[in-house]
Amino acid sequence: MAPVTGAEGAMNDSVLISVGLPVALAIIMFGLGLSLQVADFRRVARTPRAVVVALGLQVLVLPVIAFGLVVAFDLDPLLAVGVMLLAASPGGTTANLFSHLFHGDVALNITLTAINSVLAAVTIPLVTNLAIGYFDTDGDLGLQWAKVVQVIAIVLVPVAIGMLVRRWSSAFAARADKPVRVFSIVVLVAVAVGALLGERENLGGYLQQVGIVTGLLCVLSLGLGYAGARLARLDQPQAVASSMEVGIHNTTVALTIALSVLDSTEVAIPAAVYSILMYVLATAFGFLITRGAGRVTAAR
Repeated sequence: MAPVTGAEGAMNDSVLISVGLPVALAIIMFGLGLSLQVADFRRVARTPRAVVVALGLQVLVLPVIAFGLVVAFDLDPLLAVGVMLLAASPGGTTANLFSHLFHGDVALNITLTAINSVLAAVTIPLVTNLAIGYFDTDGDLGLQWAKVVQVIAIVLVPVAIGMLVRRWSSAFAARADKPVRVFSIVVLVAVAVGALLGERENLGGYLQQVGIVTGLLCVLSLGLGYAGARLARLDQPQAVASSMEVGIHNTTVALTIALSVLDSTEVAIPAAVYSILMYVLATAFGFLITRGAGRVTAAR
C-alpha cells in the first residue's frame, strides 16, 4: 500500500477540505432539493416497474460489478475502497441533464434522484463499511457507524431543506437553480483536480491501475442501466433514463466522504478520475444508443 504523502496530509488537514468541502456539498445537495418535490416520490406509483428496475440495478447489481472489477484488477486496498464508494454513490442532476440531452424520461430521472437521495444515506455507509472491512487489512480507514450520522447530515438533510424551501417559494427555487448547477460543476472540477494533485507523486501508477477500472465501471454501468431496462420491456426514453441514472454518479458525494470523512486522498482518486471520464463516455454512449434506436425506428 502506498504511504501517505506530505501532499496528502497537507490537503486533508486544510480547512478547505475539512470544512469547506462538506459545506460546498451541502449547498449542492440543497440545490438538488430545490429541484425536487413530494410529487416526485408519489410518481413511483405511476411507474413502479421502471423505478424498481433502475434502483435494483444501481443499489444491488452495480456494487457487485464494482467488487468484481477491483478483485479482478487486484487494486491497492484504498483504491478498492474508493471504487466501492463511487459505485455506492447516487446519481444526481448530471444524470438528469444527460437524460434530457439524449431524449430520456427526465421525470423518471427526477423520481430516481429523489429516492436515491434518501437511500444513499444508508447505502453509502453500508457498502463503504463492508469494503473497508474486506480490503483495508492495515486498518488505515475507519468509517465506522459513528460517522454514519455525518454522512446522513451532508447527504440527506440539505436535500430535505431544499425541498421545504421549494414548497415555500417556487420562484426562489427557480432563480437558484442555475447558480447552484454552475457552483456544482466548479466544485467538482476543483476537488477532482485537487485530489489528483494531492497524489501527484503516485498519480501515474494510480491512473494506470484505476483508470481502466473506473472507465469499465462507467461503461458497464451505462450498459447495465440500458440493457436491464430494455430486458424489463421498458420503452426507449425510460431505458435512456435508467442508463444515465445507473451510469452517472454524484462524484462530489464520493469525493467529500473520501476526503472529509475518511481523511484519505487515495480513496478519492477513483472518483476524481471517474468524474473526468464519465463526461466523455456518457456522451459517446448516449450517441450510440440514440443512433441505434433511430435506426430501429426507421427500419420499422
